[in-house]
Amino acid sequence: MTYDLLVIGDANPDVVVGPVDQPILFGQAERLVPSGSLVLGGSASIMACGAARLGLRVTFAGRVGDDAAGDFVRTSLADRGVNVDALVVDDALPTPLTTILTSGDDRAILTSPGCLAAISADDVPRDLLRSVRHVHAASFYLLPSLAAGLAGLFKEAKRAKATTSLDPNDDPTARWDRTILDPILRVTDYFLPNAAEALALTGHPSVEEAAGILARRGPLVVVKNGSDGALAHNGSKVFTTPALKVDTVDAVGAGDSFDAGWVAAVLDGSRTERALAIAAACGSLSTRAAGGTAAQPDWDQVTESVTP
Repeated sequence: MTYDLLVIGDANPDVVVGPVDQPILFGQAERLVPSGSLVLGGSASIMACGAARLGLRVTFAGRVGDDAAGDFVRTSLADRGVNVDALVVDDALPTPLTTILTSGDDRAILTSPGCLAAISADDVPRDLLRSVRHVHAASFYLLPSLAAGLAGLFKEAKRAKATTSLDPNDDPTARWDRTILDPILRVTDYFLPNAAEALALTGHPSVEEAAGILARRGPLVVVKNGSDGALAHNGSKVFTTPALKVDTVDAVGAGDSFDAGWVAAVLDGSRTERALAIAAACGSLSTRAAGGTAAQPDWDQVTESVTP
């Protein structure tokens, strides 16, 4: 195999500022915050960087604009060891841009979508699907064109003996349409929502029960639950792990680093319990610095933090 992991999805610059006192006020009054940073963003790109940091051979498929923001994304990914040969440059639409306002362990996210809606299954070279061990997709509800073709991509990857995973991320429309998601879950090995997303997708108030409902649609469901750690549900059995206690700067991208840890662990042959612990450790350790990639751990750092 040429690569361990193909990541498909969103990539953009993030401007992270905060912590911001709530509520957010308009009226043109200027307010000062302790910190601000320009960092690589996008769930898919943060996950790709985390996986490369853990030692996987990673390639990325998606789309950026022909602009300075797109150059920033390409350089940031490449500098972190991610191959960007399949990152399309769109000459008609701009690179997405995101501003993140942090407040404690919460955040507000404002995204200008740019070329996100133009990302599609046609942007994914089919030879990549046949030359990787695993395919991961992210930001399902931000990428409607890709969502429409994702089941076909995953089927093709699985025919080539690759495993698959999906992180849905938030739905900005708040509709949480399951009619387009369910066919993809049937060809997804690992479904990786956070607790709020699992609850929204099922309408169930219990995270464990929501995970079970989703697991009965096909995949092993692995739910990120913030300071409460994480759980995995295979449809009949539940596995849990706590979060690591760290000095948190911000939680931007923690779930994406969790995804990277999960994929790296299962590709390394870890059983569910250990893979869950490794993933939770990756998510926790990534919160030690601002932005999604600055504090992502390497394999030795994360395995040292996990009980054998």
